[in-house]
Amino acid sequence: MRVALISDLHANEVALRAVFRHIQAVGVDLTICLGDVATLGPHPREVLQLLQAERCPCILGNHDEFLLDRGLIDSYTEAPIVKSAVDWCRDQLSEQDLDYLRTFRTTLDIELDPQTLLMLFHGSPRSHMENLLSTTPTEELEVMLGQQRSTVMAGGHTHLQMLRQHRGTLLVNPGSVGMPFREFAFGQAPIVLPHAEYAVVEAKAGHVAVTLHRVALDRAELRRATAATSHPLRDPLLAHYS
Repeated sequence: MRVALISDLHANEVALRAVFRHIQAVGVDLTICLGDVATLGPHPREVLQLLQAERCPCILGNHDEFLLDRGLIDSYTEAPIVKSAVDWCRDQLSEQDLDYLRTFRTTLDIELDPQTLLMLFHGSPRSHMENLLSTTPTEELEVMLGQQRSTVMAGGHTHLQMLRQHRGTLLVNPGSVGMPFREFAFGQAPIVLPHAEYAVVEAKAGHVAVTLHRVALDRAELRRATAATSHPLRDPLLAHYS
């Protein structure tokens, strides 16, 4: 079974369409989204519509829950521009859109073959706000992952692609479709890279492979799509796409 993992779409319709085209060309059995789909970027409704059209199972990310629980973001950031961007995106959504977000799951397990289990989450198995990095110390990582383990465990949240082996488990971060970061930027203004990212995990008869993909994007198309809206991060994003 071959599974495409996408994450951290952040309302970037241009990037999501490009990634779906690339996934179709690569060929997979299933595409799963690891969360953070409809905030910060210019097209929250369009991204939700694309996910529904693709019948894509979705994990609940912290930004997804910010849309459902307005006060929750205060426990995550004090940055006014981030809060304004989340509020702007929420205002673009209908009650039906919010109902769709309520169907997202906190975790999901997929059996790739009889020997291979894929465990999915957003930040870590215990929290969608936790940062699982290539530099996370081993003993700290051990606590974050909890008692239940599988062949492959995958989450997003950090906007950084990663493949790390930890005590026999492959840890995967597919990166970000909508806002890939050049480096870890928690609490600071990130540098956003002008491509899209995703991963493919596959298994057959116990053989496992993980492929990290970067998809080239048309910067002019990104600029046009971003400039056409009034969302609070419009100008910073345009600077990244120049």
